[in-house]
Formats: sequence, structure tokens, C-alpha cells
Amino acid sequence: MSADATNPAAPGPVAPAGPRRRARPRIDLRRLGRAALLGPAARDRLPDAIGHVAEAHRAHFPEADLEPLRRAYVLAESSHRGQMRKSGEPYITHPLAVTLILAELGAETTTLTASLLHDTVEDTDVTLDQVRDQFGEEVRYLVDGVTKLEKVDYGAAAEPETFRKMLVATGNDVRVMSIKLADRLHNMRTLGVMRPEKQARIAKVTRDVLIPLAERLGVQALKTELEDLVFAILHPEEYTHTRELIAENAGRPDDPLTEVAEQVRGVLREADVPAEVLVRPRHFVSVHRVSRKRGRLRGSDFGRLLVLVNEDADCYAVLGELHTCMTPVVSEFKDFIAVPKFNLYQSLHTAVAREDGQVVEVLIRTHQMHKVAEAGVVALGNPYAPPAEEHSASDGERADPTRPGWLSRLLEWQQAAPDPDTFWSTLREDLAQDREITVFRPDGGTLGLPEGATCVDAAYAQYGEDAHACIGARVNGRLATLSTVLKDGDTVQLLMGQDPASEPSEEWLDHAHTPAARIAIQRRLATRQSAADRAQDAGDAPPAAGNPAPAGSAAAARAGAGVGPPPVPGPVAPVPSAGLTVQAASGPGTASVVVVGRPDTAARLAGCCTPVPPDEITGFAVRGGMVTVHRVECAAVTRMRSAGRAEFGVHWGETTACRVTLLAESFGRPHLLADLTEAIALEGVEIISATVAPPAQQRVRHTYTLQLPDAAGLPALMRAMRNVPGVYDVSRTQRQPPGV
Repeated sequence: MSADATNPAAPGPVAPAGPRRRARPRIDLRRLGRAALLGPAARDRLPDAIGHVAEAHRAHFPEADLEPLRRAYVLAESSHRGQMRKSGEPYITHPLAVTLILAELGAETTTLTASLLHDTVEDTDVTLDQVRDQFGEEVRYLVDGVTKLEKVDYGAAAEPETFRKMLVATGNDVRVMSIKLADRLHNMRTLGVMRPEKQARIAKVTRDVLIPLAERLGVQALKTELEDLVFAILHPEEYTHTRELIAENAGRPDDPLTEVAEQVRGVLREADVPAEVLVRPRHFVSVHRVSRKRGRLRGSDFGRLLVLVNEDADCYAVLGELHTCMTPVVSEFKDFIAVPKFNLYQSLHTAVAREDGQVVEVLIRTHQMHKVAEAGVVALGNPYAPPAEEHSASDGERADPTRPGWLSRLLEWQQAAPDPDTFWSTLREDLAQDREITVFRPDGGTLGLPEGATCVDAAYAQYGEDAHACIGARVNGRLATLSTVLKDGDTVQLLMGQDPASEPSEEWLDHAHTPAARIAIQRRLATRQSAADRAQDAGDAPPAAGNPAPAGSAAAARAGAGVGPPPVPGPVAPVPSAGLTVQAASGPGTASVVVVGRPDTAARLAGCCTPVPPDEITGFAVRGGMVTVHRVECAAVTRMRSAGRAEFGVHWGETTACRVTLLAESFGRPHLLADLTEAIALEGVEIISATVAPPAQQRVRHTYTLQLPDAAGLPALMRAMRNVPGVYDVSRTQRQPPGV
């Protein structure tokens, strides 16, 4: 933290001033810090150096006990005594400034106490045990949460692991991140004399991590100033141009925002609606975004009107009066009171048009909503304290979600992040998704997901790693692919397969939008690849002549599939006549086959023709002593007979379940895949895999590998598939595998 601090009086990027902010006396922290070094104040009164903090704190909490602040300041000042900032100022000015920022936002006493001490454990000899003994466990937890990890211990991983530590601590108490954000804001304000490359590095981390966190925690007052400071460092030319635009607009004699504000006041006075109407200037980054979107800016583009009322009902009363007496722009209306944003934000947004065509945006909210909109979680106070009567659930305000949905998801996936680099890059990607949607489960529960999430993301959000077995979904009652992008308010039913060995495909990574889903899929794919590599290293090579591969080995599997090394010519040595019922190696629950005269021989259903009862079948020996079972009309049978391959009699056993591959040919149309999948599901058939070839001349080929509970149901299944509109043929596959 001390490494980020430099001279606040030095030239360089500064926070936007002028008409954006209300003028207030500037606090001379340098003078206060030097005064602090003259000696501790009397024990029975508050030190002068924190008088401004106490004043700001009492504005929000008139009855607050200031004794903890006095003791925290005395400990911080004595611990940091002799330490100087790079500008030559006493170091105590930094925790004072951070605490003042939080006090002005309305933080409660425990947060301010921890803020005064937030660098003591990191930069002085004070220990966490001392903090706990003097100030309690809550303050100790907050100080520990914002204390950096040592580079000596963590090396290059210190920064990402420090953020991981802070986020985990924030999951239990959001006040940890409140202190960190205020700490970063003061360091950004005083970044002017750092080397340009270090300024840029700190600004990029602030942009990628701290600003999105401030947005998600609803601390708009910190977020907007951080944005402007980062803007000034990373885009100095655009910043200078934007500042010139704001200054030029401030010098104009007529201000459309002021004129419309006066009109609104008049309308509300006549309607007897008590309200405060303010002109709210846009901050620099907001003006820059509007200029890029609209080109030449007009007077109304430099700010918005803010209408503050006392009750929720008054918000809608104001809206009705404005839409009745002025010309509303209907497309600009948004109701974030009925449907609050995921970061606690509540407000009505609308816009009215002037006669000259300029459009003025209007925000309508209660005073309490405005406090939460500006300070976010800081305004929520102590999450452990019982709610005060005046802020009970009956007043219509939203309760404090101490663990917001996005934070819970972040905490879950960070546990699975295998290394600091993956965590750091994934964190930035996750925080870049700044909007959230809510989807509903059939049981009435909800899932919070980032905008752009798919059914794959919903599966992993609901089932964790069990989502590997997901085979499809219904969105709003209709079958949908796992790649379907979900919208806010959708109802999602996830269809889970029964095979515990089911695994995701690499294509799922293309559809996964959330870090939790991507990390889970990548980990499973890596595990599968490692298992394959181990199997190959263990000897998954063609067996030598005279040493047949054991049944069930990888080599035998390749032989059963009709691929791999050439077959051994000649018949297999005769064995005593007997019949053996074996489970087909194509998968669990498939039909059994009796191999005549081969009691110790494994059998496998050929993948080229996928025979099922009651097909007429025959078997051929392949390398490794396995028998591959084909339909007698399969083209491979003719080739193997002409090649002299040993042929064996086989017949179906008692098990009637089977696995079959069907080819459906159709004309292309919307929702065809969903309708086909639904028709298969209605027949009680499990889909093992499905492939859709790219359309050719408006015709599409669908290939399904299906598990039937009874082979007798195959004709009915094929009829049901043919009855789907657009499907003109369904047939059994007749592939031509190489090397058969």
C-alpha cells in the first residue's frame, strides 16, 4: 500500500473538478499529518488530526462512539511515526485520508477503526493479535483481509494471491473490499510522481479488477472517480480533450439541464409532490462514452437530472407527472426499483424531450436509494448487526445480501483455479462481465448468471462437476441445445444422463461463459488426457504375434471397431464346443451375444452397422482373439469373407436392451434439432451422442447413437422420428470403417 503512495501536490492526473462536484473546504492532510507527529493528544479528547473524520462520521451516525477511533488513531500514529511517504509527508496522512473517504460515504465505526489500522500489520511491528486484543475480532479480521502477502514468500504470485485472499475475506465480510477500494482511490489520487510505467501498471490493475469490483459492490462514488483517474493515466489525450469539452460547456450562458430542472420543479410543485431536483453532471469517462456514441455533444449530454423523494410511491408519482406534463422518450424508461440491479442499485430511469430536440435523462429515487446508489455496500453498515427498526424489511428497501450471487460464484471457482496465473486471468475475465441475469429452475429456485451465459453454464452452476453428465436442456418448455444463450427470466430444465462415466466434449469450452464451467470442463478434459497418456505409456501398442491382447484392452477395442493392425490370417485354433453369453463391448446395457464354440472369447458389436435384435448377425475373428459381430447384410461381411477371415456363428442372448446408430435426413428449418430430440425422448430412448452435418442444399443429416431399453421399440422409434416435420428418411447407418 505504501508502495503506491506519492505526492498529492505533484503535477499529473488529477480528479476531475469544476462543475462536477460541490465545492467544500479542502482538507490539508499534509498539515494534519505533521501535526500528528508533535505528540499524542490528551487521552480524554479526540486528536485534532481526526476531527474531520469525526465530523463526517457524526453526519451519518450522530450517536456514534468515537472512543475506538481515538484509540485506533493513537496506535496508527505511534506505529507509523518516522515513516514518510515518497513525497516526504508523514505516512499517517494515508490512513487518515482513506478513513475520511469511508466516513464521507457513511461507513460505520468498526470499518473506520480498521481503516485507520489497515497498514499497521503490513508496514509496522503491530501484530494481528495486538489488534484483536485492543479492538476485537471484527477489526482484526478486516485488517488481516486487506494486508498484502509478502513478495519474499510468494514471488510473482504475491499480487494475484493477495487479491485471492482479499476476495475470500470479502466473502465473509464485504467491509474488507470497502477498505481496499478507498485505499486504492487515495493511492490513485496521489500517483503523480511515480514512474510512468508504474503508473500504467497500477492503473491497469485498477481498471481490470478494482473498478469492476466497485461496480459490483455498488460503490458508485468510488467507481466513477477511479474511472476518471485511470482514464487520465491510460488515455491522456482523450482525457485532455474531454476536459476541454466540459470546460467549454460550462462557459455557455444557457444550460438546458438547468432550464429543464426548473420546469420539473414547477411541475412537481403544482402536483404537490415533495421532491429535490438536482443537476447531476456526468463524470469524465461518461462524457467520453457519450461523445463516442453520439458524436457532437449538446448541452443536455453533459449531465442528467436527479429527483430525490421520500417514499417509493413518490417515485412513481414523479414519473407519472413528468410523462403527463412533458414529452417522454418511452424507449429510455427503465424500472430498477421493481427489478433492482445485482449491485443493489434502485432507481427509475426516464427521459424527456425539449422543443429543440435535446433529450434530458432523469433519474428518480428515494433518499435511501440514493445513499445506496452512491455508497453501495458501504452504506449497509455492519453485516453482523441486527437491523434497526427504521430500516426493517417493512420499509420496502432491499435487504443486505452479504454474499451476492456473483461473489458466491467467484468464491466457488477460485477454489478450483489451479495456479495464480489461471486465477488472475480468469478473475479479470469474470469481472469484465458486468451484467447479471436470473433464470428459474422448474422447482421454483433461481440461478444467477452473467449476461451471455448458456445452458452449459447453468448446468455447472446448478450441479457442479456432476454437470459432466448433462445431455440437454429445456428452455421455457422447449428442448434446446447446451449452447443456447439464456435470457433474463428464462426457465431452464437441465436433462441429465444416467451414465456416471459421461464426460464433456471439447466443444463445451466454446459454449462455457462462466469461469466455474470453464475450469471444471478443462480439469475433466485434462484428467481424461492424462489417463489416456498413462494407458499408452503402460503398453497400449499392437501385441506381438502369438500374444493376443486381453479382452477389454485398448487394442482389442480397436480391433472390435474394425480399425488397427491387419487381422491375423487363418482360423483360430478350435476349442471345445460351448456357448458364451457376453456383454457387448459397445457400452453398458447393450444387447448380449452368444458366440457359438468360443467360451473364452469376447464379442463386440461392430460400429459400422450397429446390429440390434432381431437382426440376423454373424461374427468374425479379429486380432486379439475378439469376435466382431456384424449384420449379415453389412458391406464389411463380404470383404472379410473374401479375405478369408475366420467366421463364427453367433446369436442374440436374452438381454434385449441395445445401442444403435440412426441417420435422420431432413430439410433444414428452425427448431428441427430440438423437435427431433424431443421425439426421441418421448419414446423413452437415451441419446448417447448426436452429430449434425453442415447443411448442404437445404438438406441436413443428423446422426444419433441411441440406447434403447428394448430392441423391439426400434421400429416405433424410427416412425416417430420420420413423423417430425421436415424429416424425409430415417435409416440405420452403414458406415465403411477403414481397415475392415
